[in-house]
Amino acid sequence: MVEKKEDLINYLETMLKIRYFEEKVSELLGKDLIKGTSHIYIGEESVAVGAIAAIREDDYIASTHRGHGHCLAKGGELKKMMAELCGRATGYCKGRGGSMHIADVAKGNLGATGIVGSNIPVATGAALSMKMQKMDRVVLCFFGDGASNTGGFHESLNMASVWKLPVIYICENNLYGMSVSVKRALSVTDIAVRAVSYNMPGEIVDGMNVLEVKEVVAKAVRRARKGDGPSLIECKTYRYYGHSRSDPRVYRTREEEAEWKKKDPVESFKKKLLEEDVVTEEEIDNLEESIQQEVNEATEYALSSPWPSVDELTCDVFFTG
Repeated sequence: MVEKKEDLINYLETMLKIRYFEEKVSELLGKDLIKGTSHIYIGEESVAVGAIAAIREDDYIASTHRGHGHCLAKGGELKKMMAELCGRATGYCKGRGGSMHIADVAKGNLGATGIVGSNIPVATGAALSMKMQKMDRVVLCFFGDGASNTGGFHESLNMASVWKLPVIYICENNLYGMSVSVKRALSVTDIAVRAVSYNMPGEIVDGMNVLEVKEVVAKAVRRARKGDGPSLIECKTYRYYGHSRSDPRVYRTREEEAEWKKKDPVESFKKKLLEEDVVTEEEIDNLEESIQQEVNEATEYALSSPWPSVDELTCDVFFTG
């Protein structure tokens, strides 16, 4: 499929937006202006952008604890996102969800979750809802390599296959579940082969290549819309930062990190667009400057926004008993 020039530029713009947003988040964490933990998505931008480029605006996604990139790729607003991370009342969840629980249902983002793998049943349930309502919408479900070892993963894939649900399971295999290598934690070399057990297609894709990700996900989306059921896609990728800000990355070598950074998804895509005369150096410089300014404005907005009122402490909290 030949991509339109404006689409290619949009993919680059979204990847840059994720990259600069996450760099700013890391800076604010270091200054203790963002409290708690946060999981940086830098290095994995091609997965979110490529996958979400393959669906429609009215389709859905279910995200993870490392979910800022998914939210931005699905049309998330920088100001609301930054305000949420900073715990301010103007954030997506009124400052109560923080980094790991951003949701934007109006844009089709069913939400992130801090519990590994817990979004997989949510995505499966949403896909069941789409089928029962006879809609031709699909659900993308993002999760990491560690989540593929949870019971919810296996139960959900089995259910989705039995009922031929319109869900695409996208495993962002960044080689480490917190600090444990996939070589030690998995019974298989490639997570995609687990699809065989559930009678669905399983494909491996270069998660550092936005166009490859889009192509493979688009094929799975077409299959799901036709009523042929789910697919499992494994994106081989790499997170540049530690699992969270307390992680010094002592479990992996700097040589390994350097090798993966040679495949940088943003820089390699820039190079491709320049070589193919899609953009000029000046246009990229202008785009980067514009995004940096947008991120800075979002940061100023967040830090000048009010904290949630103590009077609203019990609002939006549901009690049982």
